[in-house]
Amino acid sequence: MSLPKIAILSLAVFLAWAPVFTFADGSHSTSLGTVNFPTSGSKEAQGYFQRGVAALHSFWYEEALNSFRQSTKTVPGFVMGYWGEAMAHNHPLWEQQDASAAREALAKIKDMTRTTARERAYIGAVRILYGEGDKPSRDAAYSRAMEKVHLDYPEDLEAACFYSLSLLGMSRDSDKKFRYRVKAGAVAMEVFSRNPDHPCAAHYTIHAFDHPDLAVLALPAARRYAEIAPASHHAQHMPAHIFLQSGMWPEAALSNEAGWKNSVDWVKREGLSRGKRDYHSLQWLHYVYLQQGRTNLAGEIFKTKLEDMKDEESESQTQGSKANKRVGKYYERMLGAAVFEREDWELAEALKEPAGWKPKPYSKAAILFIRGFSAAMLGRPEAETHLASLQAIREEGFGKNHFKRPEQLDIWSLEVQAAIQAERKNYDEAITLMKKAIALEEKLPDPSGPPRIIKPTYELLGEILLRAGKPKEAAEQFAIALSRHHNRARSLLGAARAAADNNDRKGARDGYSKFLAVWSEADSGLPEVSEARSYLGKHKAP
Repeated sequence: MSLPKIAILSLAVFLAWAPVFTFADGSHSTSLGTVNFPTSGSKEAQGYFQRGVAALHSFWYEEALNSFRQSTKTVPGFVMGYWGEAMAHNHPLWEQQDASAAREALAKIKDMTRTTARERAYIGAVRILYGEGDKPSRDAAYSRAMEKVHLDYPEDLEAACFYSLSLLGMSRDSDKKFRYRVKAGAVAMEVFSRNPDHPCAAHYTIHAFDHPDLAVLALPAARRYAEIAPASHHAQHMPAHIFLQSGMWPEAALSNEAGWKNSVDWVKREGLSRGKRDYHSLQWLHYVYLQQGRTNLAGEIFKTKLEDMKDEESESQTQGSKANKRVGKYYERMLGAAVFEREDWELAEALKEPAGWKPKPYSKAAILFIRGFSAAMLGRPEAETHLASLQAIREEGFGKNHFKRPEQLDIWSLEVQAAIQAERKNYDEAITLMKKAIALEEKLPDPSGPPRIIKPTYELLGEILLRAGKPKEAAEQFAIALSRHHNRARSLLGAARAAADNNDRKGARDGYSKFLAVWSEADSGLPEVSEARSYLGKHKAP
């Protein structure tokens, strides 16, 4: 199913914001930006190779692999084509690496007598990446090797790009992550200044500064990247990282609309499986619409997700193939957004997972949290049952990585407990629990995109403090929440309520006005809009 009624007017606006990637005759742009990576290969092989490199810089690994393999098919023995194939098996920002497939590609390099010293430096670096030792050690050694290539060939923008990317890969779980990210961003911005049409320049700048306090540095890159690589759905989506960090919801919506549509068109055009669609963009779009109060569109997005999961399961049954797990990815986070952003607690229990979907432990834990918290808000005893099941998963463990951490389950457990205590009016106990949750969230990676813990801890503590009759303290928590998630709707609303309860009329007017500005496209009849307008009508500025 394609994007349902996806704000046709918004897409029309987008066409004025970035170059069109689908033309009147039904064709599509194949542009991935401007890359200049000279090699000792033939002209024909070089064309495929450079497209592969450009695709690689936009993390379009399927296209990159296809292009690199086409280059070595055209010229068997083309050394840099095998280098490219090996590089396409490394996904540093997702902590993914197919070392076996990469080593198989590198093993095809038999003769390097016609290569240049520069090419041999690249080959030497990638062999380190897939050499001996554990992955963190190899990543660090590879980064040092690419730094040397970058220093030895200062005019080579590709060396700068791959060095920048290596730093981003190492920044994930390092105690030097801030230093690595800033350095990676500085290198990428230098490339951007020398070639503003280079895909790596904009892309890696966005990743480097995808942080609440740094996002402003990447705004020029964010506004440019979609123009650079209109063929890539990832390039259409990526600007949303900076727009979301900046609370720029209309721009974030446009980026994700384009990313999703581009991926759907690509899958259809190439006859690929449904799982290749960009559900990452779809999940972000769902969240962004909810931040804008566009609940009807958000509901259609969620419906698209559910229908795709149902259709994929149906096809797997009739065709005898295994259901593509990618189709179900992000389901629990979309469910969480649907429940928490609208405070639709009944939905959590009423909506059942599509038949055939088999969530992994982490996803199960998220669903248990959503249902446990919702039951607590409704004063139902099932909250304790869901909490016990959530804690059991935490004790059993799961495959943790940068994105899935046991601390997140601890936070969910504390938030459910806090909701239970707050519903019983045991506010002091609820506040104590939330302070523990905040201490845990502070140790997690900095906010990026829709909150991974689903309900930000500072925001929830602010809401509990409001219920406890402590608006001044609540205001402090909402202020911190907004510094971490700019222009987040429920935090804006909480801040306005806290000011109103504290008889701070100016603060309340400002807060409700900001909220209404964010919800300028909100559906009609929403109670939050009525609340804001009612307050502003009763308390006009002197």
